[in-house]
Amino acid sequence: MDKSALKKAYKESKKPMGVYSIKNNYNHKLYLGASVDPEARINRHKAELRFGSHRNAELQNAWKNGGESALEFEILDLLEQKEEVENNIEEELRLLTEMWIQKLKDGDYEIILIN
Repeated sequence: MDKSALKKAYKESKKPMGVYSIKNNYNHKLYLGASVDPEARINRHKAELRFGSHRNAELQNAWKNGGESALEFEILDLLEQKEEVENNIEEELRLLTEMWIQKLKDGDYEIILIN
């Protein structure tokens, strides 16, 4: 395959969407987010933290004071993208996020939504 064919195949591939978390071990807050590509979203958060440009000051401070070990990144759940769901991706992610909020709400961490 040539470069343009590879690029086209990548864009057309259906990646799993899902819910991810960032656990702040300094302030006991658990940040939940949902994305059509949670792995890429986590990588974006890490890059912003490394460059000191993350929009969440608490996460940025934890990273600055404790480094990468201050935060735990995890993909909690994945959904395969299906043809019939394509028009309703936001709703599917919202429901999945709500399920995780209910599952985690009685834990030791305060839950905060992030994107």
